[in-house]
Amino acid sequence: MSLLAWIVLGLIAGFIGSKIVNNTGQGLVVDILLGIVGAVVGGFLFNQFGQPGVSGLNLYSILVAIVGAVVVLWLYHTLMGRRRVL
Repeated sequence: MSLLAWIVLGLIAGFIGSKIVNNTGQGLVVDILLGIVGAVVGGFLFNQFGQPGVSGLNLYSILVAIVGAVVVLWLYHTLMGRRRVL
């Protein structure tokens, strides 16, 4: 997959994942980065369960990336939510 396809997939997955997890986006750059990380995590998780991971810019890959983005965003909010400002 090309870099542009990963960015588009990451943007879509990050945006939808943000809406699922906390109903607001994190911002364009953070949504893209967390979405790309989510696509990689989703591909890894799906491979662990015997399913194909991200294979291109298609509906199945978007679903895999969204699942991964939700996992990454949940972890992100869990870890960042525990930080306290003194």
